[in-house]
Amino acid sequence: MAEGSDDIQALIALMARLPGLGPRSARRIVLQLVRKRGQHMVQLAQLLDRVAQNSRECAVCGNITDRDVCAICTDPARATGEICVVQDVADLWALERGQAFRGRYHVLGGTLSALDEIGPDDLGIPALLTRVDDERVTEVILALNATVDGQTTAHYIADALEGSVVKVTGLAQGVPIGGELDYLDDGTISAALRARRSL
Repeated sequence: MAEGSDDIQALIALMARLPGLGPRSARRIVLQLVRKRGQHMVQLAQLLDRVAQNSRECAVCGNITDRDVCAICTDPARATGEICVVQDVADLWALERGQAFRGRYHVLGGTLSALDEIGPDDLGIPALLTRVDDERVTEVILALNATVDGQTTAHYIADALEGSVVKVTGLAQGVPIGGELDYLDDGTISAALRARRSL
């Protein structure tokens, strides 16, 4: 194969491992970057370096940020008493794109899974329960994927909050069984948030 140097081949192989990209897409992207290296590649390399150096999880909710606490958690207008619980940051970003929710979030970092030996202490569940006790939380919205593990996690959290004064709700219509939030359109996510129900 005459597709450039070993470094270019290594870059193509690395890009091909990213979600949504295969070898052909990775080759096209790398070729475009090399052709326009003065416009794109140098700036991309600098941004990647800055993100690698500065990105971290928000100490409160688990969102990705370049500060200790993210902009959502520090925004006083978002202190509505509602916490939306999501599986990962991609789900948080998907909900934010829909602009239907104006409260705060809590990222679990996964779901309960007996097969993978992931228990509550391996996720952000203890931190969520602490937040519910410490903050003036009136409602916990469980916006977890409609998968077996997602629903198992939702029921676990609902059971853990049973007996508290906090209202526990979950997403309703619009989210298909087996669907994942990051793949849904903004309208579907907005409709699901508006039609949430008690668990």
